[in-house]
Amino acid sequence: MTRLPLAALALAGCAGAAEREGVLRARVAFPPQDTVRFTAPASARPCGQPGALVARGSAGGNGVLLWLRYRDSVASGDYPVLVRGDTATAPGAVVGVRFMTGALTHGTALDSGVVTVSRVGERLTARARGSGQEVGGARRARVVADFEALVIGRDTVPCRPVP
Repeated sequence: MTRLPLAALALAGCAGAAEREGVLRARVAFPPQDTVRFTAPASARPCGQPGALVARGSAGGNGVLLWLRYRDSVASGDYPVLVRGDTATAPGAVVGVRFMTGALTHGTALDSGVVTVSRVGERLTARARGSGQEVGGARRARVVADFEALVIGRDTVPCRPVP
């Protein structure tokens, strides 16, 4: 079994109430021709410490986790993708993806790219575009993940990375 990056941030640890769910639509591509697409319910919750929130969507073994770090408040604009071990840089975003091909589990943490955020009131939309090395593999994955119609929840979640 492969240990996936960002597992400690827990795709399952940010469960949201149905009335607050948005939608995640993701595409993971491995050149030259392999592509995985999935759609899942999604939610967003502020972190326990100020200046960060976690958006996540998962279904059927596939999921995306977005740890968005900002200065004073979440603002519309572009946030650079940060490497998984960067726990200090703000603004920026750490993005982890888990996906299935048949019975095999794969994962990647993006190491390059951008997350574009649009916020209107408590409604949030985010598009992560980037690439990262497959965990335990030699391939690079290109990822586009769209979080749509997220309502930022009131409950906080812990956002401490675990090595």
